[in-house]
Amino acid sequence: MSPVAAHRASPAMWSPQPPPPRLQLRRPAGTPLHSSRRLSRIAASQEDPLTALTRVLWGRALPPSQLVLAVRHGWTSAWRLLMRQLAPSDPATGAFTRTPSRFPAVAQPAPGPGARLHLYVGLPCPWAHRALLVRALLGLGPRLPVSVAVPGDDGAWSFTPESPDALYGSRRLRDVYAARRGGFEGRASVPMLWDSDRREVVCNESIEIAKFLCTLADDGALDLWPPEHRQEIDRWYGVIYPSVNNGVYRCGFAQSQAAYDAAAAELFDALDMLEGHLSGSRYLCAGAGVTLADVCLFTTLIRFDLVYNPLFRCSRRKLVEYPSLHAYMREIYQLPAAAETCDMAAIADGYFGTLFPLNPGGILPVVPASCSREALMKPHGREALPSAAAAAAADGRQLGAAASIVG
Repeated sequence: MSPVAAHRASPAMWSPQPPPPRLQLRRPAGTPLHSSRRLSRIAASQEDPLTALTRVLWGRALPPSQLVLAVRHGWTSAWRLLMRQLAPSDPATGAFTRTPSRFPAVAQPAPGPGARLHLYVGLPCPWAHRALLVRALLGLGPRLPVSVAVPGDDGAWSFTPESPDALYGSRRLRDVYAARRGGFEGRASVPMLWDSDRREVVCNESIEIAKFLCTLADDGALDLWPPEHRQEIDRWYGVIYPSVNNGVYRCGFAQSQAAYDAAAAELFDALDMLEGHLSGSRYLCAGAGVTLADVCLFTTLIRFDLVYNPLFRCSRRKLVEYPSLHAYMREIYQLPAAAETCDMAAIADGYFGTLFPLNPGGILPVVPASCSREALMKPHGREALPSAAAAAAADGRQLGAAASIVG
């Protein structure tokens, strides 16, 4: 039989042929067979797509180390970029350096008693709170209208239908600044005192606004800046501002460990000193009642346990752990009209909701019990302290100790 005939007669010639092998997508070794089905279920999943995708890529395990390192590096770089704009720092040390006010002194000639003035504030801001509190304590409300700006998503002060610009109906505080005859470039900050007759910024430095408002008070009103105590008020302010008012920001906005450590040490040294002083003196200035020095300290203290302790890492002690300081803060809170200037919800939202680099998730914490109105209205018991005159001798020693903190 020929080979061709033998081939034709072979039984294999007529047996069924096996089907061709199925084409399969190549997959890495160890990948579960059902991964393609998991991919197909992403669109139908109730989870957000990003969460569903991460479950496909690495299941319930931690993300790959390379991804963690890449995201960490990217976030750190973005954080530093944002912080340079939000809170400029010394490139050599990472220490926060506050941008000077564009209008640091009251414009001359100063507005007269009949000038049409308008005050712009923001409730979260402690600097604006100074001006708002002075306005309330001096009873200037009927003569000094106020507009309350709110922080926008980009951090800029804006107005809303619920909190409008009562003077011009502007959308942003920057628009009011820009309405001045010389125009405006820079940060549109609060507080800002505006002269609507001259369409000019009178001042946007909080302590200078507060001093100017004291000159507008009627006879018989509370004197927060008595001539005989002005030098002493300025001396106390020389301690309070760098170590406490700005000290909390130097902690929160520090961009190096060394800068934070130095700011935190100075802050709590100052609070320890103030606790000792206020344990024997009802107010800061001996021989006087409430002054601008107390106003300036109060607007930081009222925010301490709510925002500075948790968000700005001022965490060595809470204010409630300082018996004299906490009682002193409650006493000022309970002064007529003072509590109405303290909006704790707006303060929390303004810090935790707006300072994105410090709180990227935007989660608002529960307000501490010590910051509730009920707790702040508890009796302070400071009436029993020695008279201001009796504390005068000790006051010089306290200021000497204070000078060593900032010296």
